[in-house]
Amino acid sequence: MVEFNRIHQKEKMRQMSARQMVADLRANRGVSRLELVVLRVYPRRMVSTTRYTGPVAAACGRDESGLVGIVLWDEQVKNVQTGDIIRIESGWCREREGELVVSTGKNGRLTVLDR
Repeated sequence: MVEFNRIHQKEKMRQMSARQMVADLRANRGVSRLELVVLRVYPRRMVSTTRYTGPVAAACGRDESGLVGIVLWDEQVKNVQTGDIIRIESGWCREREGELVVSTGKNGRLTVLDR
């Protein structure tokens, strides 16, 4: 049983570190590691809810397998530009108006890999 748990844990870590593709995204599922080229960043807007107050911007990105919407929060709005290559880790994927949208949410991380 201990050996099974160790193998299962290794497989889970491998899956988490493996690059995910846009074609593999599913609504209401997590995003382990997704790398995208940012095609466009739309103007920021201010939002105020019970859970978050601050700037938000929509963007869109792509990889070799397809296009996806991106939600940028707070400092991400300032740091991400059109043409950047970004990595989203431990994020989420939702469906909005029939299209998939990814974001870091509260616990994820966005890194600009290249400009």
